[in-house]
Amino acid sequence: MLKEDFPPDGDWFKNFNMRLDSGYQGFAKDYKCRNAYLPTKARKKQPLSEQQRLSNRQLSTQRVGIEHSIGRLKRYRIMSDRLRMHDFTKYDDALEVCAGLWNFYLTN
Repeated sequence: MLKEDFPPDGDWFKNFNMRLDSGYQGFAKDYKCRNAYLPTKARKKQPLSEQQRLSNRQLSTQRVGIEHSIGRLKRYRIMSDRLRMHDFTKYDDALEVCAGLWNFYLTN
């Protein structure tokens, strides 16, 4: 799905540091980005060392803040329910409004 929306031949992520979960193994090979932070996966006959576990835990604590902010946007039903719009520009507008409302809530 990622490759359909963002073809690898484009420079979509070249100016970004990407914090990814283990489902995106091989991301750095397909896409150009400033840094790709991926957790180390354990292999069947080679468990993770204590240093690798610590590194994975640090990556997950950095990622969890982003995942929580996305989850908070889903408090607005338009972001969590099934998309029934045919005009995706209106969905982008709705996302911007929801993000603005959430940021307003956080600052006041």
